[in-house]
Amino acid sequence: MIARYSRPAMQKIWTDENKFNAFLQVELLACKAWSEINVIPKADVEKLEKNAKFDIHRIYELEQQTRHDVVAFTRAVSESLGEERKWIHYGLTSTDVVDTANGYLLKQANDILLEDILEFMQTLKDRALKYKKVPCIGRTHGIHADITSFGLKFLLWYEEMKRNLKRFQEVRKEVEAGKMSGAVGNFANIPPYIQNYVCEKLGIQSANISTQILQRDRHAYYIATLATIASSLEQMALEIRHLQRTEVHEAEESFSKGQKGSSAMPHKRNPISSENICGCSRVMRGYMHTAYESIALWHERDISHSSAERIILPDATMLLDYMLHRFNGIIENLVVYEDVMLENIYKTNGVIFSQRVMNALIEAGLSREEAYDLVQPIAMEAYNTKQDFQTLLVNNTQVMKHIAKEALLDCFTLDYYFNNIEYIYNRCLK
Repeated sequence: MIARYSRPAMQKIWTDENKFNAFLQVELLACKAWSEINVIPKADVEKLEKNAKFDIHRIYELEQQTRHDVVAFTRAVSESLGEERKWIHYGLTSTDVVDTANGYLLKQANDILLEDILEFMQTLKDRALKYKKVPCIGRTHGIHADITSFGLKFLLWYEEMKRNLKRFQEVRKEVEAGKMSGAVGNFANIPPYIQNYVCEKLGIQSANISTQILQRDRHAYYIATLATIASSLEQMALEIRHLQRTEVHEAEESFSKGQKGSSAMPHKRNPISSENICGCSRVMRGYMHTAYESIALWHERDISHSSAERIILPDATMLLDYMLHRFNGIIENLVVYEDVMLENIYKTNGVIFSQRVMNALIEAGLSREEAYDLVQPIAMEAYNTKQDFQTLLVNNTQVMKHIAKEALLDCFTLDYYFNNIEYIYNRCLK
């Protein structure tokens, strides 16, 4: 991932240095496991643990010759050792090391992503509580529909992130896995004990069965989950973009001193961060497509998935880490204009209260059809002529013969729309 869209802690996980350190940890744990079943002398294991190291530049040099990064790695490590070098990579095939190490690296990445998700959820929860009883207009099809609470937007997103958290916690168990079952997965040259030992020590799952590799449905499910989280962020970012439009202006991203919105138009304050999130989400869904393409491989393996995963696994985790961090900042610093929200509620001259008026007429004895047909033309007149809907109703004899004025005016109160808001919050925050 480009530096612009990655943060240091996640970047560090996917450096070559950390990757080869993971390779070395797997190799040494395998040797330790062999010694537990009396194949490798414990004295040799002690030497391996004390002396085994690598020079990353030497690995690069050897890879130019071998055209194989694991072979280059094992030979570089062997150069740091004496006779005990013969036990490095004993009984293993390359992917025993690579897939197991990747499971361990993904575990490290997932620890960061989990922190990101939980932090973001807390921010959403805080904003949901802060704006719980702030009225705003709800929109369907982009058109004013009915009054709602601004806090419910954040609560809705919080509930969505709860589902994303559950998905993430489930999928990380599957993708944080290892295998050390040999070239075709039959444990012919290595006993199952080695795999179980190494995976337990690394804190990852030991695969029940594999070929030369772990099956890639795990990774497809994982990347799909990350893409789903990114798509959730895009949905939220899109809402902020709409709310920041000049014609709406109910909320906007914070605009720091010295920040510039346009090179040509000094007045511009653009939702650039939310737009960034939307663009990054598209990239994440591209990774998902690649991950699904990597499920179907030849027989006990080919390496068509390998080149793709060298890109998508680091990039997807780095990008989502960046997105969660950046969007958390957007929500934390969001500028909210409650006065504009109130203005927008009444921008259509009160016609948004038409449903309550219709329901009141039904309660007064009219059929639904009669009530609808009575209210609609009055609402359209108010909308088209920019007259006050309430005034038109009060002056309409057909309406007033069915409902008392006090009951009619009660249809235009805002508190009504918060009647069940505590119920919703209790369901989501319990």
